[in-house]
Amino acid sequence: MTTMMQRFTIVSAAMLVFVLAACSSSPKPKKKVVPPPPPPTQVVVLGTIHGQHRTSELYGTAQLSEMIRQLRPTRVLCEIPPDRFMVALDEFERTGTVTEARVSQFPEYVDVLFPLTKEMDFDIIPCAAWTQAMSDERAAALARLRTERPEDSATVQEAQQQAERRIAAGGDPNDPRWIHTRPYDDIVRAGMTPYAALFDVDLGAGGWTAINEAHWALLSAALDDAKDTGERVVIMFGAWHKYWILDRLHERPDVLVIDPIRFMP
Repeated sequence: MTTMMQRFTIVSAAMLVFVLAACSSSPKPKKKVVPPPPPPTQVVVLGTIHGQHRTSELYGTAQLSEMIRQLRPTRVLCEIPPDRFMVALDEFERTGTVTEARVSQFPEYVDVLFPLTKEMDFDIIPCAAWTQAMSDERAAALARLRTERPEDSATVQEAQQQAERRIAAGGDPNDPRWIHTRPYDDIVRAGMTPYAALFDVDLGAGGWTAINEAHWALLSAALDDAKDTGERVVIMFGAWHKYWILDRLHERPDVLVIDPIRFMP
């Protein structure tokens, strides 16, 4: 009896060892590999000061050129109407100068961006929604409103002048380190709010809200083309448009907005 029990115990132990060995040798389930998320598009918004770039000691064309070199963008989205861009670029490549009326008024392009294409590799993408007809219609509407609604016109003018005074009180209006701050943007936003509230309907496509939305539609489409690439994109628009652009950029999860101050010489 004892021998049979011993045999049974031995056999049972052997079976247990076999079962445990079989379990330990069975293949482990593979972990599901989750691919990393696509890299965000790096976006830097440069608020420009148009004609003042030719005279400013703080934010002149030389300083702006050096900022672009430091940024090393792959694409630059700029305040040039698409229908005038190729005309201006062709003129620059043939003659080295630009006289096209809708572009030549912007030294940040004709004195900075176009020349930099000779030494750097980036694409210029025109994203301004303005047309000459829109500009003419807006000018005519504003002249009419000054006569028909003088009180509203005075309110709009005072708000914009107040914004200019507040900007001057906060720092040099042409200092890029002041221009590229949240307080600067907040002042501009307050200064342009009466203009939008009182005149948007009257100005139609040339109204403050409408034109910024039209600019953004072009900018957004250009950003869609750069989506998931991890590229660095520079947006160059007039400084008073900057708060509007930044508001919309912060609504896009595919972009990483970078402070341009770290790239300033």
